[in-house]
Amino acid sequence: MKFVKVFLIIVGLIFVIMQFIPMGLSSTPANSGVDLIAVTQPPVPVAAMLRGACYDCHSQETRWPWYSRVAPVSWWLADHIKEGRKRLDFSDWPVADPKRAKKKLGQIADSVQEEEMPLASYAWMHASARFSAADRKLLTDWAAAEAEKLAASMPHETASE
Repeated sequence: MKFVKVFLIIVGLIFVIMQFIPMGLSSTPANSGVDLIAVTQPPVPVAAMLRGACYDCHSQETRWPWYSRVAPVSWWLADHIKEGRKRLDFSDWPVADPKRAKKKLGQIADSVQEEEMPLASYAWMHASARFSAADRKLLTDWAAAEAEKLAASMPHETASE
């Protein structure tokens, strides 16, 4: 019994000490000139889906929930969001590179259609990220249409490219 008590005290102390280790949470205002929604001006339902299901991990406009301040969850979330932004950051949309923007839109359409995004772990905690089949179709169709618009505006590539 004494062993269990000592063990629990040690675990408790470790948990308390973990709370003082910084996790690197950050949210900086997006430059509205290069934000995906500002640039593409999607229909209101699409913009709402993007903000509700994507922007927490894929933009600089992350809303940090209360549990994001509790280690070790905070460490996992900070790393997860860092990786999400590295793969796709809506706050830094490639407006000057239509070919890259087109590719990113195609990836969005594919990952939403294949139900890879939003992640199930995120949707479990966020009702706005629970997409119906109709939601997935709306977002996928919008991303594909935007990619087609970009393709139409780009100079035609030669066979050697």
